Amino acid sequence: MFKIFVYEEGEPPMFHNGPSKDIYSTEGLFIHEMEMGRYYRTNDPNEAFVYFLPFSVVMMVQYVYVPETYDITSVGLSIKDYIQIISHKYPFWNQSLGYDHFMVSCHDWGPLASAYVDNLFNNSIRVLCNANTSEGFKPTKDVSYPEVFLKTGELTGLLGGYPPSQRTTLAFFAGHLHGHIRYLLLKTWKNKDQDVQVYDEIPEEVSYHKKLRSSKFCLCPSGYEVASHRITEAIFSECVPVLISDNYVPPFSDVLNWKAFSVQIDVKDIPNIKKILMGISQRQYLKMHRRVKQVQRHFVPNDPPKRFDVFHMTIHSIWLRRLNIHIHDDDQSY
Repeated sequence: MFKIFVYEEGEPPMFHNGPSKDIYSTEGLFIHEMEMGRYYRTNDPNEAFVYFLPFSVVMMVQYVYVPETYDITSVGLSIKDYIQIISHKYPFWNQSLGYDHFMVSCHDWGPLASAYVDNLFNNSIRVLCNANTSEGFKPTKDVSYPEVFLKTGELTGLLGGYPPSQRTTLAFFAGHLHGHIRYLLLKTWKNKDQDVQVYDEIPEEVSYHKKLRSSKFCLCPSGYEVASHRITEAIFSECVPVLISDNYVPPFSDVLNWKAFSVQIDVKDIPNIKKILMGISQRQYLKMHRRVKQVQRHFVPNDPPKRFDVFHMTIHSIWLRRLNIHIHDDDQSY
């Protein structure tokens, strides 16, 4: 019964298209799936429960943003122009003031770009990887979307890890110095402890994915923005994720109990990482490891989608938020 209307206005590559590789892959994969129309899509806007705005912030940044200016006005105005077009051609945006419309963006600038249209920012369902409550993300209205790093566009070799008995490293992280949280993590732990192995550049002789598979806990600090593909990397590798962030809402929190399969550490507790993780009993760790394996399917981007995978979980999250909206055509109230 849940029907989605996809606006046909707009031309590729900025509309109806998106990246299916690299760290923004889930943005493009969702857009492509909606364009194919295998699930939920209707061609009759009058029977739709939600309306999808099929623009890609990643592609807009690639085609209209002037590099190194850090001025995203061109991206914001492209979105604003698009909504003006569909609001003049169709009655649905004005009818609900955008409440029953949704966008998807994995780019760090997705939230900022949406602010160029007040009703998009304040009313619409924004499916965002950058789910930062300090930047206007509202958990009751918006959807936190997983960031998945698909280097080749394929899942091959990314799923699975060693059993707990073969996980010899307590905690692991490798990543560049992006943002103050990683600065604190590297300053505190780099080259300091063999149990908490933290690298800004992983040694050539060390395999990154092997480290994920052989560690009990995988540290997932925010970078410049709150989202990190390391969370899904950890889950795919059956490594218990350790979320280190401020103001981040983890994906699918409506139905997944993140405390059951992850550890969430405040930034101020970075110096206490080893103490916190060592304080988790082996019995509790085994439970968390088992639960990571159980929830793994909810973060996997399948082609075609399978029940309970990341595509269907995202649709479910959109549906839950649509349930909170009551629209009456007669008086245009909501």
